[in-house]
Amino acid sequence: MGEAALDDEECDYLFKAVMIGDSAVGKSNLLSRFAREEFRLDSKPTIGVEFACRSLRIGDKLVKAQIWDTAGQERFRAITSSYYRGALGALLVYDVTRRVTFENLPKWIRELRELADPTLVIALVGNKSDLVHMREVGEEEGKSLAEREGLCFMETSALENRNVEEAFLQMITRIREILKQKSLDYSKAAQPATPRTGVTLLTLDEVSATKRVATCCS
Repeated sequence: MGEAALDDEECDYLFKAVMIGDSAVGKSNLLSRFAREEFRLDSKPTIGVEFACRSLRIGDKLVKAQIWDTAGQERFRAITSSYYRGALGALLVYDVTRRVTFENLPKWIRELRELADPTLVIALVGNKSDLVHMREVGEEEGKSLAEREGLCFMETSALENRNVEEAFLQMITRIREILKQKSLDYSKAAQPATPRTGVTLLTLDEVSATKRVATCCS
């Protein structure tokens, strides 16, 4: 089934995820690769926040992900911090050719855990892995940090379209697993008289505000 046909279907899950990390680590190109299969060498810095949507079939469920690409520059932090509200996942991106972007990761992780939902799924992504001769951060360093912090991890290349789909799917699949478990827990705790069958209650309630602003992606 094609992407357009998926987007025309009624989704079972709709959720918001954010992309964060220092400026120029490749967040926008990762998102454009995932959402539109595009890459731009002349990509300009994100100003404020942009977002894109994509629908995917995960098992027997149709998942629509609304992914927000946030600016990495400090002058936009006050603008973008409010966009953590309602996010169920985050792609935290660093540039494997710039160690400073790796060293700044604890700051981003701390910000996520202070401002976002405690059950937020965080996927750590080391981008620009194609630039082997310029690498400053080893893959094992990324894996080690992810293990210490309890994050998913993957290295990607937006330029070569390497592991881009896999990085997003890793995050999306984990979110879906958590929502499925929450839905089961809710069903067990709910009173038998509650006539709300056939709907993923927790998910739709949590993202109702997001769904109202996502009509351009439907």
